[in-house]
Amino acid sequence: MDFEKDRSAGYLANHMARLFAIALHKTIAPLGLAPAQFMTLLELWTEEGLTQRDLVLRLDVEQATMANTLARMERDGLITRKPHPEDRRSQSVWLTPRARALEKPAKSAAASVNGAALAGLSQAERDRFLQTMARIIANLRKSA
Repeated sequence: MDFEKDRSAGYLANHMARLFAIALHKTIAPLGLAPAQFMTLLELWTEEGLTQRDLVLRLDVEQATMANTLARMERDGLITRKPHPEDRRSQSVWLTPRARALEKPAKSAAASVNGAALAGLSQAERDRFLQTMARIIANLRKSA
């Protein structure tokens, strides 16, 4: 089978992800956030007290990448780290009041990017697209 970039799921998904990241960066930068911080905050807004390893597994990023992201977030006053109650070698990550205050405006900014990206698609097309992406992510996680 020949490779055609315009028919390659990987190429198109990567291109789309870069464009999403650029648009997200523009909308959340005024809040003092970077895309990697936003993705981490999404997990912590759902469940605080996660470890760095938990975040690595949930976000499918490298340990070093997450370590740098968390260091920057701590420096920026978004998180604090405390010894994990069950594993003294680990630290749990907790949101600061500043990070909690950013939840609504940051999610609103991300929703506006999603809205612009999905403009012109019917609700059924949006639902089908999101379901298909979730299945592809699951497939890739299984094969990793």
